[in-house]
Amino acid sequence: MEQNVQKKGLLNALLLLALGTGWAFVARYANSATGLVGAVYLGLGFLVAALSYFQMRLEERERLEQLEFDELKKTAAGSATIFTGAADDTFPARRAREQFERFFVPGFSILLFLIEAITAYLLWRFMSEDQPSTTQQATVAMALNGLSALIFFQFGKYSAVLARLEKQRLLRPGASYLLLGAVLGVVTALVEVAGWAGYQQVDGIVARVLTALLGLVAAENLLTLVFEIYRPRVKGQAEHPLYESRLIGLLSQPGGLITTAAQALDYQFGFKVSETWFYRFLEKALAWLILLQLAVLLLSTTVVFLNPGEQALLERFGHPVAGREVLGPGPHFKWPWPIDKVYRYETAQIHTFKMGLVQSAEQEQQRVMVWTRTHAQEEFNMLVASSSTNDEQTVPVNLLAVDIPVQYQISNLQDFAYRQANADELLENLANGEVTRYFVSVDVNEIMTTGRQKAATELRDRIQRRADINRLGVKIVFVGLHSVHPPVKVAPAFEEVIGAMQDRDATNLYARAEAAELLPVSHAEAAEKTNLAAAYGLSETAAAAAEAGRFTNQLAAYNASPEVFKFRTYLDTLGRSIANARKYVIVPTNAQDIVILNLEDKIRPDLLNDLALPPTKTK
Repeated sequence: MEQNVQKKGLLNALLLLALGTGWAFVARYANSATGLVGAVYLGLGFLVAALSYFQMRLEERERLEQLEFDELKKTAAGSATIFTGAADDTFPARRAREQFERFFVPGFSILLFLIEAITAYLLWRFMSEDQPSTTQQATVAMALNGLSALIFFQFGKYSAVLARLEKQRLLRPGASYLLLGAVLGVVTALVEVAGWAGYQQVDGIVARVLTALLGLVAAENLLTLVFEIYRPRVKGQAEHPLYESRLIGLLSQPGGLITTAAQALDYQFGFKVSETWFYRFLEKALAWLILLQLAVLLLSTTVVFLNPGEQALLERFGHPVAGREVLGPGPHFKWPWPIDKVYRYETAQIHTFKMGLVQSAEQEQQRVMVWTRTHAQEEFNMLVASSSTNDEQTVPVNLLAVDIPVQYQISNLQDFAYRQANADELLENLANGEVTRYFVSVDVNEIMTTGRQKAATELRDRIQRRADINRLGVKIVFVGLHSVHPPVKVAPAFEEVIGAMQDRDATNLYARAEAAELLPVSHAEAAEKTNLAAAYGLSETAAAAAEAGRFTNQLAAYNASPEVFKFRTYLDTLGRSIANARKYVIVPTNAQDIVILNLEDKIRPDLLNDLALPPTKTK
């Protein structure tokens, strides 16, 4: 029977190698990522099965050596010979097996962990998108995968039962990988069916799930190596193969979950879980519990709740349900998955995309934008017309860097989802085309200054018309010209030109202000001088007329009384001449009159010195 077990172990290893190699070629032929990951599992199974077969050979040699030793020991001569001491040199096969389990098995386990971890990383990182296979490729792949699954199941089930009945622990690792190959064959065939039906994304999803499981297997191997250091050793207890994965056993034999858990507890802690009433209850009711959970899970997919502002498309076997193509906010009932599927869309939400640049999250938060500094990871220059060019050698176009946000809502969900393969991308392409056409038809100075609002309105209308023509089912809510400026490389030169133009305008404005200030002043001064001259002329004319009139009146008075006229003229002239002069009264010394003088105002002394009265005339 031992020879039969060894042959079965060798057959398992060769079967994993042959079918794994063929599996890889089929996966390559059908462009199946799931098949490629399955081939990796089978390759790892071959390494494990080969090592277990080699270890079985060592244990078989040890068993035969022990039998031979026991036979020799029974003879009388043997009892008195060197075999009595049972030295280490007496059992070379046992020593070889111990050295193998002590050094080679842990080293192989570490190497297996590294292979699994590196392979999982490479598969996850460099896994390409699924390429659609032809009908012939899918048919061949499904047939070969199904045949492989059948072969793996037959040999794996036989090996698993044989390992349990004969208590051959070293046969279990290969049997687990054979049963896992059967499961992977069914899964790969179903993935090919899904791809043939039009669900190409299923292959990539399943392949990534299997890759993640491979990473978990690698982590399990690492934990097993760590636990092996601290595991209690019980004399006479059969050790669990260090390279055997319990997770692979669970994947290949899901029905043994509770049993495997109990064995793991028994092995690690010595607690007989398999003998408790709770284990026996779970062993009987586990299948029903799993079926109940699956039923509840499927039942939960029959109800869908849509939030306010959401709409959904209801499909049955990939086709819209008649009369219920679009579901509104609230609860809805449907057939369970995968019969009915719901695709949600936020139709009330404002969707936004930007044209002209690509910004990071930090750059989008910038509030101040300077022409001479880049404010985006990448900017696309737009051709803009220039009508101010008078030189025949100068090209009448300019380049502008723009930031144009476009906001839209989904107005017709069926058109948005079904009319185009990618309505969002198509809308962005249409908007870029309209912006390009519009910019080549406007003047650069106008679009940068007074024409921005007009340009935003015109662009919104143009994009909406193109979206309606292509039946995208969207409503353009807003189009803005957030930033319009020359490219960063030429922005300093452009700023110098703009600065010179502003200086010119400022000088003109200053000149106009000074002219507005000086002209009214000069006009006022001219009017003032003209008025003064006219007033002076009128004054002189009136004075001359008055003088002439006075002379006429004086002549009449003189003719009437010449002496009186002369005397009065004399007195009048005297009064006007001495009206503002200081007057002094000097009396004669030979008079007896009393004169009172006000001496508050001092009289100059030189006025009183040598004062002499004129001689009195005698008649």
